[in-house]
Amino acid sequence: MPVPAPLAASQAAVPTAAPVVLAAADWRALEAEHAERADALTLARRERVQRGETHPVEDFLFTYYPNKPSALRRWHPGAGVVLAGAAGDERADWRWYRADASGLQVDAGAFLAARGATVDFIERLLGRTKERQARFGCFGLHEWAMVYKQGEHRHEVPLRLGQAGTDAVVEAANISCTHFDAYRFFTPEALPLNALRPSRENQPELEQSGCLHAGMDLYKWAVKLGPLVPGELLLDTFDLARDIRWLDMAASPYDVSDWGAPAVAIETAEGKAEYVRAQRGFAERGDALRVRLVAAIAHARGNAAAG
Repeated sequence: MPVPAPLAASQAAVPTAAPVVLAAADWRALEAEHAERADALTLARRERVQRGETHPVEDFLFTYYPNKPSALRRWHPGAGVVLAGAAGDERADWRWYRADASGLQVDAGAFLAARGATVDFIERLLGRTKERQARFGCFGLHEWAMVYKQGEHRHEVPLRLGQAGTDAVVEAANISCTHFDAYRFFTPEALPLNALRPSRENQPELEQSGCLHAGMDLYKWAVKLGPLVPGELLLDTFDLARDIRWLDMAASPYDVSDWGAPAVAIETAEGKAEYVRAQRGFAERGDALRVRLVAAIAHARGNAAAG
């Protein structure tokens, strides 16, 4: 269903002081639509869990990012939106909500007071990443560096080129990974091969939108921002993370063709070109989401300042 005009206005980049009031029928319809979309996104994962099966590509979205399907389907309107007729709803007992005579709304002031340092870090990181020129020369070699000269690997999936062939690709490459949370999983032998030394401290100075993991992490930041992020935006970040993850593993040294991911052979010129084409599209999608996340933070700050 189309987003009602009041809700669309509440998500604008410029913070507004006056909250928008949504009638019960409107916000319940949005909540139901969100839950339906979330259920569709997590259906395969939930079915695999029931069967005791794992998936080397998509399980990452639920293990590395430990957000349960039940949490993903929880809808928030974002800051500055009053849900009329919600006094008796279960969300009245949710953390970071407050009630007044008009209805129920996210308590942006309380959230910012409790988690201000985290919000500040995310806002700074996203803003600087968006401003920095994207880099498209890494070719997904972070995944190769994570198995370099290793007999045991994180995934019980064979290496396409075998261990020796994989090591040869790493040794012939110029690795310049900018993402700390990828770099920290490099094998000890691969760490000195990286041209950069990413850390948590210099993350805002190095992170750039061409990085696949920076794009996937938009989902992590949306989760950390909790109820400040409107439900549609949260699911959009999950959608991007899922799409990126498929490229991440298709371009990895693992053979994940049996799971529906034909290899993007980045050890070849054709594979590198294919990788960069997809990488550029993800960078554009990621930057658009960064703008929306920063806008949600700004709107929450404006709402909190208005009381």
